[in-house]
Formats: sequence, C-alpha cells, structure tokens
Amino acid sequence: MRTVSFLSILFITILLLSAQTSVFSEEKGKDTRNYSYSLGLTYGFIYGKAKELVYPVDTKAKYLSELLWDMKPVFYYGAKFDIGKKNIMDRAGFFTSMSFKIGIPADSGKMEDRDWTSKKNDNLTHFSSHTNKTKEYYCADILIGVSIPIKTYLYIKPFLSGSWMHFAFSGRDGYRTYEYENWEVIPFEGEVITYKQDWFLAAVGFSIGTNIVKPLAFELFFHISPLTYCDAKDEHLKTNIVYVDRTSFGLFIESKLLISVILDRLIISLEGSYRYIGDTKGPAYRDSGNTGIYFSNGKAGSGLSMFDISLAFKIKI
Repeated sequence: MRTVSFLSILFITILLLSAQTSVFSEEKGKDTRNYSYSLGLTYGFIYGKAKELVYPVDTKAKYLSELLWDMKPVFYYGAKFDIGKKNIMDRAGFFTSMSFKIGIPADSGKMEDRDWTSKKNDNLTHFSSHTNKTKEYYCADILIGVSIPIKTYLYIKPFLSGSWMHFAFSGRDGYRTYEYENWEVIPFEGEVITYKQDWFLAAVGFSIGTNIVKPLAFELFFHISPLTYCDAKDEHLKTNIVYVDRTSFGLFIESKLLISVILDRLIISLEGSYRYIGDTKGPAYRDSGNTGIYFSNGKAGSGLSMFDISLAFKIKI
C-alpha cells in the first residue's frame, strides 16, 4: 500500500507539473519555452550496509550492541523526472529533479550481531551471524535549486535536497557463540530477527558540470547536512522482544558523478554515488512479550553507508 500510495502521489505531481509547464508556456511564451522537462526509467543497484546501535550505560566498550545488515547488492528499478533550462549555458534559471526507486527483494549478504556487556573490559561477549534478506527498499529524492553558467563551458547548481529511504531486513538461519557458553557454536534455523529503518534527510548542496564535449555531459554533486532522522524497529523473534529507536543528527554526506549522453530528445545517463550517514543518537524503547507496551531502554543509534550505481533512460517532453 505504501508503494502504491507514493507512486500515485508521484504520478499526480508529474501531471500537475506538466500541466503547469504547459500553462506557463502559453502565458509567458518565449520565457518559459527556454525550459524543458524529461521523464524516464532507471535501473541499478546499491551496495553497502545499515547499522543498528545500542550505546553503553555502565559497560566499557564503545557500544553495548552493534548490528550490521548487508546490502551486497540490492537491485532496484525506478522513475526520474527533471525540469531545467533547455540551454543551461544561456543564463541562470531554476531546476528541479525527482526520483523514486523500488528494491527487488533478495538475499543480500550477512547480518552480524555483536555485544560487549562486560563491566570490566571492552572484550566481545556475544556474536551471532545470519543470512540477511533485504525484503524492502524504497527511496525518494528531490532537488530544487538554481543553475548558473560560468563563462562558456562550466555551470554550478546550488540546491536544497530532501530524501526518504525505507529498508526492511530479515535475518535467518546462521549461528550464535557467547563468551559465557565458552564460545560454543549453536546453530539457528528459520527466521531469527527483523529490522526496519525509515530515514528522513534534508541537506544543502551544489553541483558543477560541463557539456562542452558534446554529446557528453558531466556533473559532480555534493550534499552535506546534520539534519537526519531515523525511525527504526527491531524484532527478536526467538525471544519475543521488540525494540523501537527514534534517532537523529548523524552527519549526512553524499557525493555523486553523473555522465550523460544527450541525443536530441533521448538522454542516457550513468550515475554513481556514495551516501553516508554517521551514527545517530536518540531514545530506545523495549516491549517484552509483544504486549504493545513499550518502556524506555536507554540510548540507541543508526547509521548507513552505501554505493549506488544506476543507468537511466529519459525522454525530453
């Protein structure tokens, strides 16, 4: 339902923007005819990992618990919509870009869970590993800014950006080994643990590009911001314990290289990016026995690092 609702909103937004552009073209004529918009499909994959943290209260290690969820890789498909100057080197103008991605569910590496519960030292005390499946991945991004030509061969684009990402993971099978059990290896069967993250990001950024080597165009992007928020839920299925974390203010950094081939109305783009969110902090809540009643459970955190490689095919309309 969430995917259908978002795609409906995206489709309606595109229709409204298209209608708005058409109306402006009739009313302002020459001015608005300097703008074009494009719509297309994108295919790619992400490669990285999500992080789940519990911070210590009276133990010695840096973390009380750290869970790492692999995405190695997760393939996706999606849509892109852009508005901008027909001739970006002509004069300054506004631009906007929207994209939406849907992941394809599949096994994507390992999930590893480490605990450091000792009050005497920072030695590892618990470890478990499971096959990780990325069950859901959705990502919506938007950029709004201004394109500014510099001389005759370069342009810059200062912008504001917003992003929503949703991940859902499931760990199954694998094994555990604990210090107090003399590191005996005990196997698991079936689904053991699930984890969900919803990220909300806002940032400022800029890009610098050139289309002097026609039909090729190159553009380099950079975003940075502390404005991050993550709503996460962790369900331990064997012990029937649920954790909910609401964390924020981890440093968000993203860099991206875009290489495009512009063939009249067809644009083929290869894009590579790296997205990193540093360790967030915030309150954690615990429900034992699946009662629906949550109690404060100290401080938790979340993190993310991933590469994103994609190929897009867009048509200018």
